[in-house]
Amino acid sequence: MTGERSYGAFSPRTPRWGDEAENAARRVVVAHSLGLHLLPAEVLRRTDAIVLLASFAAFVPPGREGRRTRAALTGMSASLGDESSARAMLSKFMENVAAPQPADLLPPGPLGGPLDEINRERLREDLELLANCQGLPDDLPRTARILIVEAEEDRIVEPAARAQLRELLPEADVIRLPGVGHALLAGDVIGRVVEWVETWRGQSTAR
Repeated sequence: MTGERSYGAFSPRTPRWGDEAENAARRVVVAHSLGLHLLPAEVLRRTDAIVLLASFAAFVPPGREGRRTRAALTGMSASLGDESSARAMLSKFMENVAAPQPADLLPPGPLGGPLDEINRERLREDLELLANCQGLPDDLPRTARILIVEAEEDRIVEPAARAQLRELLPEADVIRLPGVGHALLAGDVIGRVVEWVETWRGQSTAR
């Protein structure tokens, strides 16, 4: 099961549990950044474990950090009036997503495809969603095992938003990755997540 928001060359795809999930002993969701807030309720409700990569409950934190973040979202939305401005904005944004690693390490993204009005409107919708996220999704199962993976050099998710996520999920396991940015381009993320999933499965079986 994979999801694709598609701002560029890829076709949109909504994640859904397939037939193989019906007989699965455990169902695990891995969500990056805004991904948690884009998951359909039916997917979340049937999830046994969730890995949150560089994620958040509320993207706009309270106080001064929140004012700065909200202003940045407003500016990004204003730049989507035409393709040229949108490309310039996204180019800078992707540099911050990758930092402190170079942006050329990023996989293909929105800059690799057309930024026509349809794709720019999808971006506007998600910027609005970012601005209005106030907490965890209502359908997040409270019994699910959760792993939070934090990028300590994240230039996208503010430290206050990261702290809020930990506070809202006090039972979650937390992995902090020093020297790693929002895109998680370093730090052996895949290996550490797989290790956590295997450990969790082993504990679940033992019970």
